[in-house]
Amino acid sequence: MVVFNPFVPSYKINPHLQYARLRAAEPVHRSIAMQAWILTRYDDCIAVLRDPDTFSSDGLNASGQLGDAIREQRATSALGQVQTLLTVDPPAHTRLRGVINRAFTPRRVELLRPRIEAIAQELLDAVPPGGDLELMTAFAQPLPVIVIAELLGIPSSDRNRFKRWSNKIAATTDLLNAEDAIMEAREATLELIDYFNDFIQARRDEPRDDLISALVAAQQTEEQLTHEEILAFAILLLVAGNETTTNLIGNGTLALLDNPDAFDSLRSHPDHLPAAIEEMLRYDSPVQGVVRIARRDTTLGTQQIAQGDLLMLMLGAANRDPDQFPDPDRFDVAREANRHLSFGLGPHFCLGAPLAGIEAEVAFTLLLQRFPNIARGSSDMERGGTLLLRGLTKLPLSVT
Repeated sequence: MVVFNPFVPSYKINPHLQYARLRAAEPVHRSIAMQAWILTRYDDCIAVLRDPDTFSSDGLNASGQLGDAIREQRATSALGQVQTLLTVDPPAHTRLRGVINRAFTPRRVELLRPRIEAIAQELLDAVPPGGDLELMTAFAQPLPVIVIAELLGIPSSDRNRFKRWSNKIAATTDLLNAEDAIMEAREATLELIDYFNDFIQARRDEPRDDLISALVAAQQTEEQLTHEEILAFAILLLVAGNETTTNLIGNGTLALLDNPDAFDSLRSHPDHLPAAIEEMLRYDSPVQGVVRIARRDTTLGTQQIAQGDLLMLMLGAANRDPDQFPDPDRFDVAREANRHLSFGLGPHFCLGAPLAGIEAEVAFTLLLQRFPNIARGSSDMERGGTLLLRGLTKLPLSVT
């Protein structure tokens, strides 16, 4: 009998040991401890992600004690019952996404590339020559928060406050959260709401060339965003855009260091970097899982899923499914046909994927140029993350 236990220390170090056992023995596994179905096969995750009519993103549809906890947490949320892109289903999701897509365009994101390069250069310029670099605090953590802040139009003087707020809210991405973490996230959200209320009003009075101004302008259209929906999206972008890209840079760097042949290959063929980033996303996904709730009784594989049941789609496991990826535990920077699920799929495919891709390209291009002989540092790395997010809080490097 296989058991899913994400609370043992070995899971944080390497969750793929448990994933592989589940995928082989019981790919749709009922976890009593998690009160959820755990999905580890690529095809099963694909089927759920593509079927929002059967599988909802809104936790309010969950049954049992977990559903009660989600409803209580939503009821006391600082944002009230306002839905975000992550928690709303079509057709409401289609309306939200359509309006936001018109403001958060690929062109707006691509125009940020020179500024992202300048920010990354500034961060690396601050690294003392010939010494050590603690990648996470010096580079991987500040880069995304600065980029998101500038995208929104936030002044540089408020960056540290934004990172603190982001960290507190991201700490509650688990299904079961400690009461003190929930309270800290609520306080951070209230502070963000106060901040953005003033900021949005300032952009109404004096629009600028930033995303908040574009979202405010969208309120003049027939399919407009409410003030509360603008608030919810700005907070979502801050949290999701910071934590995931930070994890991508940290996890990707660690994968290169742990696989020297792949690292040497990338040094010799820097034009392989886009493919290498896709492999980083597959091999050690920043987002390990997403949650869906069954809208009605259904079946998945050989299992009977009841209405209100919660499903955890372990994208990190799907990305190592040998039926989809040859030699899945091998880190191959030249891997082709890499259809990983790290950005999701279907209606909820990650809106920020283009921005994350540009940030990662800039980050790894500069790291390889500046520090071609980068290696593990003398002190130990430290892992952070949650059940659904996987990343590092400390990665010491030698850059001599």
